[in-house]
Amino acid sequence: MPAALAFHVDRTITIHADREVVFGFLTDSARWAQWWGAGSTIDARPGGVVHIRYPGGSEASGTVVEVDPPERIVFTYGYASGTPIEPGGSTVTITLTPDARGTRLQLTHAVADEATRDSHVQGWRYQLALFSNVVADAANAAAADLVDAWFEAWADPDPAHRAATLNRIAAAGVVFRDRFGNTESLADLMPHISAAQHFMPGIRMERTGNVRHCQGTVLVEWIARSADGQERARGTNVFVLGADGRILSVTGFTG
Repeated sequence: MPAALAFHVDRTITIHADREVVFGFLTDSARWAQWWGAGSTIDARPGGVVHIRYPGGSEASGTVVEVDPPERIVFTYGYASGTPIEPGGSTVTITLTPDARGTRLQLTHAVADEATRDSHVQGWRYQLALFSNVVADAANAAAADLVDAWFEAWADPDPAHRAATLNRIAAAGVVFRDRFGNTESLADLMPHISAAQHFMPGIRMERTGNVRHCQGTVLVEWIARSADGQERARGTNVFVLGADGRILSVTGFTG
């Protein structure tokens, strides 16, 4: 790192999405604008122009220095006003590595002085939170369908069809917890569902309202009805989704 840029902000986060999905939000202008602000663009090739238009109206710009899909992008960064960083006056390096939970993102923003570094620490904390949310929202755009399929599987009387559905939507090691269940794999969950159907015949659960999603965790309100349509219970389920979009765990709360 040049002596002129001896100070730097370092920030590392985990994003619940595959690396290729994450990298797209660093190189595609439409996706770039989703986490910076409308009108922001990036020409993701060496020498390409970086333009950032913040929602409040201030602007920043830079030039792409390096692109190594889907692992690394480097670009210069500075403000149109010249304060506190002149255009091209700092360097941002973003590196992506695979992680068991999805993708590990490491950011280094190299700047010229300590005051500038300190003034950008919270800004990057906030900006990367926006980034991880828009990436996870895209990766889990079908979360509602996933949840509905989960509840349908619990009411499905055909064991083979139920198994096919669960294998499609859930990880082999899916963990399920509620007041009556404690399973740690699909192999253990499937006979548990069969037992639930035996002891509570005709009970169906369904989602009520929209799912609430934040960075791979989905909150769902549900209602359980008997075969005659009478309400038997209400509750909340917390779903944790993996980087591949499948369910890793479900925790159920009744009442």
